[in-house]
Amino acid sequence: QVQLVESGGGLVQPGESLRLSCAGSGSILAFATMGWYRQAPGKQRELVARITGGDSTNYADSVKGRFTISRDNAKNTVYLQMNSLKPEDTAVYYCHAIAGLNGMDYWGKGTLVTVSS
Repeated sequence: QVQLVESGGGLVQPGESLRLSCAGSGSILAFATMGWYRQAPGKQRELVARITGGDSTNYADSVKGRFTISRDNAKNTVYLQMNSLKPEDTAVYYCHAIAGLNGMDYWGKGTLVTVSS
């Protein structure tokens, strides 16, 4: 079965940076699209960033210019570099992928990011 495992969350102060990692159980080339979502208490889960098989990227307006999504196919890992973090970035961040062959989607268990002074 496909598994996605996130890591890198933690507690940081406003203005600091953090990098999240999402490791796939197999080649991430099998996924048509991979991305990061986040969910804060009392809010809907929202798309933060996504990257396609052609390396096209999209970002939520709230993180544009601050966050960068990238991937290392050799390591089967997708990253989310988060700079200039704000308290409103506090949320559980989830890795997400859509399989290219059958269109099924997969989710990681999430990693908590807390931005607080």
